Amino acid sequence: MKTFQSGFRLSLLAAALLSSAAVPAYADARSDALQALPENVRALYTEAVDVAPAALGEFKAPAKPWRWCHSESYMGNPWRVTFNDELARLVNGAKEAGAVSEFIVSDSNGDATQQISQIRSFIERGCSVITTIAGSSTALNAVIEDAQKAGIPVITSAGAVTTPAAINVMHNQNLWGYQMGKGIAEALPNGGAILQVEGISGHPLVQQENAGLDKAVAESGNLTIARKVSGEWTGTTTKSAVLQALATTPQQIDAVWSTGSEARFIAEAFQQAGRPLPLIAGSISGDALGFWHENEDSFKFYGGEVSPHVAAQNAFRVALRIIEGQKPIVNTIIAPMPTITQADLPTWYKDCMKPDSAAIFPIPPQDPFPEELLNGYFSNGQATPLYDFAKVPASCAK
Repeated sequence: MKTFQSGFRLSLLAAALLSSAAVPAYADARSDALQALPENVRALYTEAVDVAPAALGEFKAPAKPWRWCHSESYMGNPWRVTFNDELARLVNGAKEAGAVSEFIVSDSNGDATQQISQIRSFIERGCSVITTIAGSSTALNAVIEDAQKAGIPVITSAGAVTTPAAINVMHNQNLWGYQMGKGIAEALPNGGAILQVEGISGHPLVQQENAGLDKAVAESGNLTIARKVSGEWTGTTTKSAVLQALATTPQQIDAVWSTGSEARFIAEAFQQAGRPLPLIAGSISGDALGFWHENEDSFKFYGGEVSPHVAAQNAFRVALRIIEGQKPIVNTIIAPMPTITQADLPTWYKDCMKPDSAAIFPIPPQDPFPEELLNGYFSNGQATPLYDFAKVPASCAK
């Protein structure tokens, strides 16, 4: 269920690559940006991730209390609803502490033109900061640049925009695809056949994830990709695509590589086809954990979690640090993703999780983005005020 994610392409800075003479300048700027980061932070980047020095213009930390504005592009799935609920919890906590005067949320329902209009309204209302899940990687660039000129920082989550005027907070999808491929290789030291279940075919994020898998398979020397299908990051579509693939692929499938939260649907497809369950790599979810609990002897998993709670927390933390006066070093902040193996599932499972719990997202046992690591993205980094991961409500909290 990664329909929440917007793709990203080359930034305006990277667009200079269209001119061969600009290649060295862009490469130097990228190198300088990365070299300014601590070594453990640089390790989260690959060549597929566009990054440049942060460009917030003449931004000066505004006086408290702040007007916090959030621009949502689509509130039509459980992931987005959970993200917005968690962001509201965090901002309202800051409001109760007297740091925020007002929390304003807009939803453009998939209409990029409407989202531009809503962000422009935020600028006119004098928002102190704008967080957003952008509906387009490029359409919002001009209005984000207008916000920058007005002294309003814009922080994106769950998909980057291509203007360097924004601060993007995201996962490295290329590294994500590679790590899951490596996990499969380690679980299958003697090799095996993989069913590749990509998201939306041709999507920029999918291309990066697929490239990561291709690299892992090439390095293994004994893994093969038996089939590739598109599940469109949707459970029912994924299940149908896997069933069709199994009907025409008689060979044994040893592992399924996916990047969304459809592990339960994949497992059900194998059961329905009368095939043994393979190792399934992907993003863990409440329904997958519920399925595992009812099928502990057969369900095998390796992956991580694309968590809406954590995505909201990361956006909140970066935005709060910036309006407190901390200076980001780069315009693209990579958030690490937790690795989840079979042995970790009991720690992630909660009693409320059933095979039909698609709207329940597990809370990581510990913060996957430690404050010390986040400090490395700021020239004057220090612990995020008004934030405590230990206070995140449990997955089963009412």
